[in-house]
Amino acid sequence: MDPLTAEVLRNALVVAAEEAGIVVVRSAYSTFIVEGSDASAAILDVRGRLIAHSMATTLMNSMALKVALPELLRDFPPETMTPGDVYALNDAYRGGVHTNDLLVYRPVFVDGVPAYLTATMIHVSDLGGLSAGGMAPLATDIFLEGLQLPPVRLATRDGLDPAIEAILRANSRTPGKVVGDVRALVAGTAVAATRLEALITEYGVRGLAEGVDHYLDHTEARTRAALAELPSGRWEAAYPIDDDGIDPEKSHHVRVAVVLGDGAARLDFTGTGPQVPAAINASASQSLAAAVFAVRCFLDPAIPMNDGCLRAIDVHLPEGSLLNARSPYPCGGRYVPVYAAMEAVFQALSDAVPERAIAAGGILQPFSIAAVGAPYWIHLSYDFGGAGARRGLDGPDATGVHFGIGRNSVPQAEPVESRCPIIVESIETVPDSGGPGRYRGGLGSRTVYRFLADCHVTTRGDRLRLPPPGRDGGQPGRVGGFYRRHRDGTVERLPSKANNVRFTAGEAFIVETTGGAGLGPPTARERSAIETDLATGHLTRRGAEKDYGFTPDQSDHRDRN
Repeated sequence: MDPLTAEVLRNALVVAAEEAGIVVVRSAYSTFIVEGSDASAAILDVRGRLIAHSMATTLMNSMALKVALPELLRDFPPETMTPGDVYALNDAYRGGVHTNDLLVYRPVFVDGVPAYLTATMIHVSDLGGLSAGGMAPLATDIFLEGLQLPPVRLATRDGLDPAIEAILRANSRTPGKVVGDVRALVAGTAVAATRLEALITEYGVRGLAEGVDHYLDHTEARTRAALAELPSGRWEAAYPIDDDGIDPEKSHHVRVAVVLGDGAARLDFTGTGPQVPAAINASASQSLAAAVFAVRCFLDPAIPMNDGCLRAIDVHLPEGSLLNARSPYPCGGRYVPVYAAMEAVFQALSDAVPERAIAAGGILQPFSIAAVGAPYWIHLSYDFGGAGARRGLDGPDATGVHFGIGRNSVPQAEPVESRCPIIVESIETVPDSGGPGRYRGGLGSRTVYRFLADCHVTTRGDRLRLPPPGRDGGQPGRVGGFYRRHRDGTVERLPSKANNVRFTAGEAFIVETTGGAGLGPPTARERSAIETDLATGHLTRRGAEKDYGFTPDQSDHRDRN
């Protein structure tokens, strides 16, 4: 295949997945999907290879779709599939994420035999568990997190399987939204399958197969070439987890050894803490995503993400550890350990490639707000911490370094207020929250939700006790937290991991995220950068003096006041 045709085909595959994701967003019922555009789609083949995914698909989701596919094919061999069949699962121990993330697959037939699969995935509004929206921060086993689905036939050419639909409805607080979301997932796979069938017609069966092989080989070659530019050697690092929600004073650790050489990377997480009966474990697919993402951050960002990239990166996740939990240990709190894994890899690679070093950052802080009883309404969202400073650059504000979200997982205030009895009073960055350094960490954020009705609030945060540490003389970021503002104006700090905290109408819920850490000694920060921080509100006068020993002259005071 000539280079121009190959490039056209590669983009056509990505666009097919992209269109599937758009269809899911436009067809879904849940606020989180409709307003947050959080939907993923991919194209795979019966050999279990990830061929392409949509631009909005996160690595956490594409890795789940890849790792779970062999499990699906084990239970439903290709020769048993028929045109129009659609399959689903959410089993975290078989490649899934957690109970609310449904993975949906549709086989695409070539000469009467399944050759490819189109896949979609979203976090549906609710599938049971301790609290609405799939948040169970105090779960001690998987059964408290919601309905588990092994691979099942979700639909045929005649529509959703009535028995499966009944099971989904019976296990959801919002059955109408969940079934609507499921239908959207099915529709997305159908659109991608139609586009893929058109490509088979255009390029021919053999032409498409050869084009896919070339695409994956091309990606592998580019990945190995980029890895070959990194220094050879072995680097070790670790990152702590605040607590498991059960024992608020006990930390846990993720450890990694990164070995680079010969155009390959091996990441061994031996030494990571064992799985625990608490919601700070992750499934293997999510931990694989963290490792691959962290490595890719040190490579050419234009390298495609598909199975070819994975051939050059070998990841060992010890079974029974925080990063590869087995039944019945819960996996819903997967963000906590996988972002610790990401930071550990970042630290190791920053040691290997100091000119690309990055300090640790604040991570996303998930929470849910839900009705106390029927009729149920749910607002599920995240707020994001500041990213750590990079060599030569300050950290971005309130974005973190995230690989687990879609286009816009933080919905706008107006749709939230129109769908739920909530007033979003304010959204702002927090001055002085970025870690001081020659390069400053990004700011955390503060969002205030005032409630017009009684509700339950569930939180699942981390880096709220142990701040992200600075690097090369930089200082830690300022920790955030979850808070209740009583009707008399007093403010009470909530646990970082809390389940169904009862709020009454008129009270407010405050989400403050953690700032990113600084890089390099604060004394080395340029005066002009500090002055700019004061002018833009990144620093207060008090913070500038405390963190940098900087006191503006009197004229500066008058100008700024």
